[in-house]
Amino acid sequence: MGERKPAHQPWEGFIEQRIQDAQSEGEFDNLSGHGKPISGVEKVLESDWWLKDKLKREQLSIVPPLIDARRDIEQTLNEIKTLANEDFVRAELEKLNQRVLQAIQSPSPSPPIVVVPVNIEREIARWKESKNSGAQST
Repeated sequence: MGERKPAHQPWEGFIEQRIQDAQSEGEFDNLSGHGKPISGVEKVLESDWWLKDKLKREQLSIVPPLIDARRDIEQTLNEIKTLANEDFVRAELEKLNQRVLQAIQSPSPSPPIVVVPVNIEREIARWKESKNSGAQST
């Protein structure tokens, strides 16, 4: 860590002195990007430009809770097709409904879409039907 700012010296003077000292010691020599244009300098920046840039660099995305819940429903309904036991199917659907309710109650903003918990009994009946039709075709 560097030296502390003396109480009598203003911040601007202290910072400027630290920069000049670093320059004279060669601290700014051979920096990556030296002599290259700053990317995006010509763009007009939005208020949350830094957040979007960070998400892009980190390859992250923020999905609104209701859209995420809708995707979760679709994935879970596809996944339960592979389960062999009704108790497992029921447990997965109950966990799914808990996640859906959390998304519905989330204070995070979401587009105005309707997402409701799945009807567990109806989905189990569909699961049984698909198992029976699969067993008959073999």
